[in-house]
Amino acid sequence: MRTVDFTPLYRNAIGFDRLLNMMEAGGAKNTQGGYPPYNIEQQQENKYRITMAVAGFAEQDLDITQHENTLIVRGERAPEENKNYIYQGIAERDFERKFQLADYVKVVGAQMEKGLLHIDLEREIPQAMQPRKIAINGQQLIGDE
Repeated sequence: MRTVDFTPLYRNAIGFDRLLNMMEAGGAKNTQGGYPPYNIEQQQENKYRITMAVAGFAEQDLDITQHENTLIVRGERAPEENKNYIYQGIAERDFERKFQLADYVKVVGAQMEKGLLHIDLEREIPQAMQPRKIAINGQQLIGDE
């Protein structure tokens, strides 16, 4: 696989440096593997849900943190002692999964149900960032009454 050099774009794209950095990082090898499996669902235009299969983890074993535009979900279980497995096919390992969130996306809730962790997200665009009409020839701006 080829790596793409975004350096020329930095000269012409003002304010897109974070996006370009994310694209470069996205091309790097995925070190998270596939555990635990998850789904990302768009429920409405600005509402999303991440569902993670965390069978075997209790609520107190899980930690959900949002730091700036990164959502981090960690699962840590205390090791079980005195078990002698003949075959162990159920993954019981700790994990950390990171999700990169878009601007103005925040976590609004999380709940466990039947071994699935549901994390609800919502994008709330501030009023100042929403589109507005601008009148021509110095007339009053529409929407700025």
